[in-house]
Amino acid sequence: MPAHTLASPPQRKTATNFLRRRYGKDQPAKAVEWNDTLEAILSHRSVRNYLPKPVPEGILQLAVAAAQSAPTSSSLQAWSVVAVEDPERRARLAELASPNPQILSAPLFLVWLADLSRLRKIAAEHGKTGEGLDYMESFLLGAIDASLAAQNALTALESLGLGTCYIGGIRNHPAEVGEVLGLPPEVFAVFGMTVGYPDPAVETEVKPRLPQSLVLHRGHYQARPSEADLTAYDDTMRAFQTKQAMAARGWTTVIAHRIADAAALKGRHVLLDVVRHMGFKVK
Repeated sequence: MPAHTLASPPQRKTATNFLRRRYGKDQPAKAVEWNDTLEAILSHRSVRNYLPKPVPEGILQLAVAAAQSAPTSSSLQAWSVVAVEDPERRARLAELASPNPQILSAPLFLVWLADLSRLRKIAAEHGKTGEGLDYMESFLLGAIDASLAAQNALTALESLGLGTCYIGGIRNHPAEVGEVLGLPPEVFAVFGMTVGYPDPAVETEVKPRLPQSLVLHRGHYQARPSEADLTAYDDTMRAFQTKQAMAARGWTTVIAHRIADAAALKGRHVLLDVVRHMGFKVK
């Protein structure tokens, strides 16, 4: 009679396991009821390598529905999204975004827009000037609406087994991006998002974040960050970078370089002038 071995019981999913991955070290965790939503959110990682497999139309529809389920200020819904699938247009956008080759390899590229154009037209149809759209508040509102919508879509896409990555480089040449996408005045590409099925041959780890002691303020803002916590986070990031075959530079050195001067912004230092050229008043 053949011997039988008992299968190992499945590992219990707990907050402790996922917090350890998110912060790169053990974290004290109070007992909370775990669920699939928390797992999806805490498991997020940027995916830059994709299989040559198209994203089904039904998934795009659900992603947009998830995006439209996000909160929106005063129900203005001041955002839109352009789904770019044709290789030629993606190639041009990839060129404008640094260049960025993953826009080419991803089968779907979503460009998230702050869209005041639709609201301006509605105001005109009702005999109003829409002057309220001329102020910084409205431009900021559109960018926030687009960001909230995009993050909802990202969570939905990742829950369905797809990988994503935000592309801030789409702001390097916003006027040219507007031409490629046929954007009317008062519509601005806030960021892009590559979408596709992750290539299993390329392992991607969850990138550790700053400890909560540096981002969570209780009652009032704590002006002085903990040097010890920053040093510890640098060590955590160096370990992560080494594991990912990256230069082990830590976090603070990389960030200091990223914000060192106007040149580090890769053309975005003139963003206010470009935004006004694209039809936004931004008073």
